[in-house]
Amino acid sequence: MSPNNHEEERHVVNIASYLKRVAGIEPYKRAVVYPAGRDNSGRVMYSHLTFLQLDRESDCLAHGMEKAGITRGTRTILMVKPGLEFFMIIFALFKIGAVPVVVDPGMGIRRMAECFKEGRPEAFIGIPAAHVIRTFYSRFFKTVRVWVTVGRRWFWRGFTLNQTRQVPWKPYVTAKTRGNDTAAILFTTGSTGPAKGAVYTHGNFDAQLRHIKTHLGLSMEEIDLSTFPLFALFWPPLGITSVIPDMDPTKPARVNSKKIIEAILDQGVTNMFASPALLNRVGEYGKKRNIILPSLKRVISAGAPVSPSIVEKFASMLGENAQIHTPYGATEAVPIISITSNEILTETRKFSEKGYGICIGRPINDLKIRIIKISDDPIQMWSDDILVEDGEMGEITVAGDLVTRKYFEKPEADAKAKIEDKDSFWHRMGDVGWTDSKGRIWFCGRKSHRVVTKENTLFTIPSEAIFNNHPQVFRSALVGIGPHNQQKPVICIELKRSRHKINKKDLKKELLELADQNEMTKDIKTILFHKSFPVDIRHNSKIFREKLARWAEKKLS
Repeated sequence: MSPNNHEEERHVVNIASYLKRVAGIEPYKRAVVYPAGRDNSGRVMYSHLTFLQLDRESDCLAHGMEKAGITRGTRTILMVKPGLEFFMIIFALFKIGAVPVVVDPGMGIRRMAECFKEGRPEAFIGIPAAHVIRTFYSRFFKTVRVWVTVGRRWFWRGFTLNQTRQVPWKPYVTAKTRGNDTAAILFTTGSTGPAKGAVYTHGNFDAQLRHIKTHLGLSMEEIDLSTFPLFALFWPPLGITSVIPDMDPTKPARVNSKKIIEAILDQGVTNMFASPALLNRVGEYGKKRNIILPSLKRVISAGAPVSPSIVEKFASMLGENAQIHTPYGATEAVPIISITSNEILTETRKFSEKGYGICIGRPINDLKIRIIKISDDPIQMWSDDILVEDGEMGEITVAGDLVTRKYFEKPEADAKAKIEDKDSFWHRMGDVGWTDSKGRIWFCGRKSHRVVTKENTLFTIPSEAIFNNHPQVFRSALVGIGPHNQQKPVICIELKRSRHKINKKDLKKELLELADQNEMTKDIKTILFHKSFPVDIRHNSKIFREKLARWAEKKLS
């Protein structure tokens, strides 16, 4: 190899190359494990791919997809359920240098189709149900020229996945992508505004892998239970076995707890990623039955604020040295801050319950976190003048190699979310918080959810914590009614399920007394009871306060 080729190889960045390396080191180790059904006795029958099989199957698909017209840079919609094919397809696309376009399937068909249209896709890979949907929304897919069906193809044109699988196997040379080349477009859920496509580069993915591995102390001996498909993509490049659970990933709050526990015990799972909603459900089930998960040494929960009570519930199922990590981030930058269950339960919980916010921990590795003055206006250039003092509320910003640089063809959104800084840039998280004397960040809610009255500004997480202390309250949500700067604060309450009838008049009186005892909530005089809060699709945990605000306004009008 010439010196020039050596130099070129040194600058190649592509997480698919890690898969090839792992396949060379541990060819027969299980890469992906999938529940394929049950035997006559009800035991789960597991199917799997080894690292060698995953590498070779993705090679076969990469060859065939390239011949079908999916080449380097091709924006490709991916609508495939978690399973063996999902992993084979995604790594085939990375090897080609194609650009997967990923949208939350629980977003609703219409909104999902609009996101796909914005992504201007050129290829579509999906299960038959996804193809049926796209035939009804054909005007949203006019830019697509290659169609691939994962499963049986019916009346629509294109290839089946099997037709794009080139055999016999021969090695596929992974595209020599650079760090700043586009690797994927991942759409935000749009829980606080229109969904936007965050442009991930190969450098972003590479940095994420590095930060996750070093921060969590992961080794190739780990076995992960992947309850969130996108996060599962990190495990094969790290040589970690990924177990796909028997669940609908779009509905973690309705998961069958027995099946999650069964998978952990069957496979000796050591690591698990789960939304707070899933942790809450499984933790409640396990705590009542005194279930212990001896193999599980690390739980990662993200997607929404994780309350100390949920942490405590799930921690009751873990061994003495196990930890729950609650990393903070967003589609555009994740993970950036983290804290463990030990610190939450022994130090920060009591302050969270008093309305200080939720402590999300310290910056991960060498990522930079700064708190700036709250403003809804774009900030063109960074200046230290916009920083707030420790202990003062502001907007959380981040800079680092895993942070995405832009949205796909959304310059206005870029202007609102990015701040230029010499050779770098800062991403505005859109969340408010403050820094304590130990360098920990306390999360206090979304900036857009703050309630600005004539007298002061109320923030959601600190205010809601006061009401959540009541034993009959499952969760609460602060919303503002009326014009900005003159809003009326209203607290919406979702009660815990109970077999007994609750006297709401007496309960309202108790809640108002709680509010009156705290400086932050003493001005809240209106309480509304809601049967079941609308929540985000991806994690079933973030509350849609915009919808609640409209509901509250109608109730009070």
